Amino acid sequence: MTDERPLVFGKALNGKGGATELKSLEDIKNCAPPYWVHFDANHPETESWIRAIASEIDEDTLSAMFAPDARPRVLSLEHGHLVILRAINHNEGQNPEDMLAVRFWITANRIVSLRFRKSRAVTHVGTTLDNNNGPKTIGDIFSQVCSTMLSYIEVSISELYDTLDALEERVLDKPDRQLRADISDVRRSAILLRRYIAPQKDAINQLRYEEVPWLSALNLRRIHEAQDLLMRNIEDLDAIRERAQVVKDELVNALSDKLNRNLYLLSVITAIFLPLGFLTGLFGINIGGMPGVDNSHAFTIFSMALTGLILTQVAIFKLLKWF
Repeated sequence: MTDERPLVFGKALNGKGGATELKSLEDIKNCAPPYWVHFDANHPETESWIRAIASEIDEDTLSAMFAPDARPRVLSLEHGHLVILRAINHNEGQNPEDMLAVRFWITANRIVSLRFRKSRAVTHVGTTLDNNNGPKTIGDIFSQVCSTMLSYIEVSISELYDTLDALEERVLDKPDRQLRADISDVRRSAILLRRYIAPQKDAINQLRYEEVPWLSALNLRRIHEAQDLLMRNIEDLDAIRERAQVVKDELVNALSDKLNRNLYLLSVITAIFLPLGFLTGLFGINIGGMPGVDNSHAFTIFSMALTGLILTQVAIFKLLKWF
């Protein structure tokens, strides 16, 4: 859904954890830096607003910011940095692993961010400024957005762990073919999350080793912590993917054992009733000379003989430990 105006929110930082709200293009042009403006890429006027605010952004950079499927990256340019990060998708009716991209153009006194879909991490940091307990500098904004994005990623990975634990218990307690699809969904989610998290680690790592004027020592330390968290997340996703495959193999084994038990039981029953079928077929022949035709007790004797044969077969199978 497109917002009524290009600007999702604008914040002029006061250096104390709060901000003044910017509501129009004139407010942005007339405000004193540092400030943060966040735009809706779906709005037709967004590009013209960004050109008016940040004229130093070249055409290639602007095209990269508006690319629909942007992968995580950091690009150092003469007048600023283009940073693209991926965040968990919390939008209603969409899958969390369908990660959304947030684009940043960052200079020493300005952040211009852009999104096609709403990001809970960006909204959260913006709300902290409204509550006067938010970031104080441009570097603080970026480091807090990174940390918040990664904390939501960690929560999603924990949920995958919990889902996999529940599936593993179901495989052990009551294996069912439907579990195959559920396990495959968990593995697919882990693969999709890792697809974007791994390059995000490289992008954040690039900022750590560049001389970035808008990042303080504290910001770099927070980014370093965020990178360590990313590494753990990647390792966790690899573990989930491998563990999901092990659980799936265990499910296949359990279903195979169940099928083999059923086939074995069917084979035993067939072995028991095979001679009975032969005898009943033999004595059902309507030709002369069949024994017991004129004996009124013949059916009873025949039934008792069949019962005795069944008991004898069962005793033999028990002795041979067939069941």
